[in-house]
Amino acid sequence: MSALSSAVSFEMTKARTVRSTVWSLIFCFLVSVAIALLFGWVLRGAYDDMSPEGKAGFDPVASGYNGLRLGMIALVVFGVVLVGSEFSTGTIRSSLAAVPDRGRFYAAKIITGTTIALAVSVITTFATFFAAQTAIGSARNASITDQGALQATMGAIIYMTLLCTFSMGVAAVLRSPALSLGILVPLFFMVSEILNNLPGVQKVAQFLPDAAGQIMMRGDPPESTVLNGWTGVGLLTLWTAAALFAGYAGLRRWDG
Repeated sequence: MSALSSAVSFEMTKARTVRSTVWSLIFCFLVSVAIALLFGWVLRGAYDDMSPEGKAGFDPVASGYNGLRLGMIALVVFGVVLVGSEFSTGTIRSSLAAVPDRGRFYAAKIITGTTIALAVSVITTFATFFAAQTAIGSARNASITDQGALQATMGAIIYMTLLCTFSMGVAAVLRSPALSLGILVPLFFMVSEILNNLPGVQKVAQFLPDAAGQIMMRGDPPESTVLNGWTGVGLLTLWTAAALFAGYAGLRRWDG
């Protein structure tokens, strides 16, 4: 077994034994599916009261993914805790004693977190899609084979995974779970949402990491956006790469 594989196995063991990381992943799944069902039931009753324009613009796929927004908070928490808790508890000293090569240690940490986030994202996204479309009802719901539905689903999976990885990079820079979450949660789930609804700054705000990712979850992006699904993927990837690089630079300078 290579040194990197051994380090990844070590990180996988740590991730499974930390109760907060396990519960955050469970919470991500349960909340996403529960809200998808709730939104679906609400939309089933509200559809008939919509205007003709509203019905024409109704996107059952994007509407069904409303539950992922809250579920993603738990995935961001998972990424931050997985990396940041080592600094806050001081266990990073024993971790680096076991894996002295900081590059290998950091790579193993990121590979572990990203792999887990990807697996959870796949399960959660598909479960959310089918739960929401079932609740919306056969008269107006979407099938996974409909045009744009599978693309939006793949976009949601990539979005959730990269947002978690981005959060791990930020946690490595800040070295504090509380500080990292205090910045990321309001930015992703409040500030960005507000900015993207203000006409004066909307075209700039859509280049924020989470806003670029949200475009990936829509088969047909709104006309007000400059980005599309592919450019959204590219931009979020660049944000993630920058965060990971900054995290690695910070880890190399860390002297405990």
